[in-house]
Amino acid sequence: MSKKNNITTLDDFIDIHYGKNGSSKRDKFEKGYDAFKLGFMLQQARLKKGLTQEELAEKCGTNKGYISKIENDIKEVRLSTLQKIVEIGLNGHLELFIKL
Repeated sequence: MSKKNNITTLDDFIDIHYGKNGSSKRDKFEKGYDAFKLGFMLQQARLKKGLTQEELAEKCGTNKGYISKIENDIKEVRLSTLQKIVEIGLNGHLELFIKL
C-alpha cells in the first residue's frame, strides 16, 4: 500500500475495496465509474462555459432533462449525441481512445 503522510492513494483504496485490475468486482466498478466520470466532466465543462442545462440543451438540440440525466449518470448517452453536446453545445472537441 502506497502511503504518504498516512494517506491512502485512490488507486490503493480501489484495490482494497474493489479488487485488483481484472477482477469481476473491479471491472463492474470501473464501468460504472466511467459513466459517472463522463457525466461529471460534461457538467464541469458546462459550468466552465457559464451555461445552464437548459441553455446547453437548446444549443445542441436536446432538452434540459436529457442533459440532467447524463450529468447525473441516469441515462447513457449515444456517441453521436455526446459529440453534438461537446462540439456544438460547448464549442469543444471530443477525443476518444481505446486502451488495451
